[in-house]
Amino acid sequence: MSTSRFPRIGILGGGQLGRMLALAGIRMGLHIRFLSPEPSSSMDGLGEAIVGDWLDPAVLRKFAAGCDVITVESEWAPLERLIDLAPPKTLWPSPETLHLVRDKGLQKRTLTAAGLPTPAFACCATVDDALAAARSFGFPMLLKRYRGSYDGYGNATIRSEDDLRAAWPRLAEWDGLLVEAWAPFVRELSVLVARRPDGQRVVYPVAYTEQHDHRCHAVVVPAPIDSRVATEAQRIAVDAVEAFGGVGLTAVELFELEDGAILINEMAPRPHNTGHYSIDASQTSQFENHLRAILDWPLGDPSLRAPVAVMVNILGHRSGSASTDGLKEALCVEGAAIHLYGKEDVKPRRKMGHVTTTGTLAVETRARAERAAALITL
Repeated sequence: MSTSRFPRIGILGGGQLGRMLALAGIRMGLHIRFLSPEPSSSMDGLGEAIVGDWLDPAVLRKFAAGCDVITVESEWAPLERLIDLAPPKTLWPSPETLHLVRDKGLQKRTLTAAGLPTPAFACCATVDDALAAARSFGFPMLLKRYRGSYDGYGNATIRSEDDLRAAWPRLAEWDGLLVEAWAPFVRELSVLVARRPDGQRVVYPVAYTEQHDHRCHAVVVPAPIDSRVATEAQRIAVDAVEAFGGVGLTAVELFELEDGAILINEMAPRPHNTGHYSIDASQTSQFENHLRAILDWPLGDPSLRAPVAVMVNILGHRSGSASTDGLKEALCVEGAAIHLYGKEDVKPRRKMGHVTTTGTLAVETRARAERAAALITL
């Protein structure tokens, strides 16, 4: 994008990813406009915030007017409804990319059509189809709702046919659900790729991600893996982003198997929880590179500023109003960069913030991040 004025970025969504995108954009002098279907304290003070029905053409027209580029903080935001309201090549990632990614069945079929490795899966229209797939794959296995599943919501680990029958009514949609074979992984990994519309890209170091109860708990970068595995993980991630025509930041979640083979778990066509460390630990954060990419500006260096970076999520443990409990104590932890998302209400398992530390040794660096995160109870 060539312009002598500072562009206006439209963001569909008002959660923490939109907040961190806005913070990166404001630092570069960009103008920010949010559209959220409901009020969100994460947007407060970070630009123009429109709250309204994002399926309403009048609301969308008001939002799009004057925006140079429009992006999303979630693959389920209705970007496709702006096709006739925004100039060509100003919606990134493209509605076509979102269409391929947001449906987990279609996402898996697109990956396999491109020759990319995934766990065995079946798109099942009925519970009998799912039972047949489960008998083929064996137990345990996974059920995944096609649309709207994230952070463990909409997914279930199934250990028996009775489990499957019980979970089907809760997870299946009108067209069924995805049945996926269990991948006997030794590590979960993540690779972030920032890509411009012309295909120019940068690739972040491979991250090791640790899940607790289907939610990301901690991220360690670089991942403690063989260099050949890291190279293969990055290659597969780049090929996946190319297969979907990704523009902006795309996160590719991966499984590393015992023999070093790599399988693709899922993709997210926007900044990702596993890349939050990059705000403090990378030469250029995932949020800045997402904005650079969708503006078709030169991409920044994705390398680390220190030998090791660790990010630990801060989750809610109760229901009620947020507070600053433990924040002062956490600020005393050496080198802890604390990010809170401005959410006024706490809920159990809700992502409320994260802590990043950098250092030389992974064990010591992680210990500081875990200590700071544990002190914050909000």
